[in-house]
Amino acid sequence: MGNGRHGQWYPAEWPERIRALARGELEPVTPRRASTVLLLRDVPDGAGGLAVHMLRRRASMAFAAGAYAYPGGGVDPRDDEEQVRWAGPSPADWAVRLGLDEPSAAQAVVCAAVRETFEESGVLLAGPTADTVVSDVSGPEWDAERAALVAHELSFAQFLNRHELVLRSDLLGAWARWITPEFESRRYDTWFFVAALPEGQRTRDVSTEADRTEWVRPVDALGRYEDGALQMMPPTVATLRALVPYGSVVGVMDDLDAPDLTPVLAQARLEGEEVVLTWPGHEEFTKRVPEMPEIPEPPRSAESVGVPTDVPADEGRGAR
Repeated sequence: MGNGRHGQWYPAEWPERIRALARGELEPVTPRRASTVLLLRDVPDGAGGLAVHMLRRRASMAFAAGAYAYPGGGVDPRDDEEQVRWAGPSPADWAVRLGLDEPSAAQAVVCAAVRETFEESGVLLAGPTADTVVSDVSGPEWDAERAALVAHELSFAQFLNRHELVLRSDLLGAWARWITPEFESRRYDTWFFVAALPEGQRTRDVSTEADRTEWVRPVDALGRYEDGALQMMPPTVATLRALVPYGSVVGVMDDLDAPDLTPVLAQARLEGEEVVLTWPGHEEFTKRVPEMPEIPEPPRSAESVGVPTDVPADEGRGAR
């Protein structure tokens, strides 16, 4: 839900979960590793600037329903263990960049980024050789393979082997890292990557988790967020803000040593009964939630509050 000033996604249950954590009544769950990709392209027709591919999560989703986000999802444990056809910086190099202890863990995070981009946007960052990229992955055969990946019937290593492709890890750039707050029931340790839309490929509305997709300039998406017309989580807003200074995709991809990958983890505290929620280094997202007044139990009968008995119950409650 929004907070009235902009489109910051903020679940109604968070204040009580924060209070429960402070009272020692809530045990934080271990976050799952996850990846998400800011897929970029230059704005066409000489308009200048760049655009990012975004999805709107379906209202039926258990997490961040209705919020705009990027293609992404959790790591497949098989990607820690299987030998993956690979090009670009090695898993050991990626482990250093991503702040991970094991090359196998970095391999799985990078695989998740490439696999989820294919599953949710139809774009595949892989090619027959270390310096090529597949040009078209939109036919029925590719759709069947994508569905098998979504259903976990096929590992990403098996998929690459079947098509004699190598994962192009050099097409990705690490952009940010955010960890879901300790009081959230679904927690993710998420690495955000940037990647340019490969020549010859196009995004498609194929995600089962989204009901809308669009290419949008970061400054325009942020304007809609500020107006409350577009709902986003703090990591999405922050990663969009980091793109605003760049005038082209090349500018982003040439500056990949700049992003700080120190994990951002929300901190919550109680000041009296007021909940104060902050994201270190991102003061704009600070949220203060006063103690909510206790809601009295509803009356047992309409007569007890003078509501005519022939008024439907829902209408009577609305009138009060």
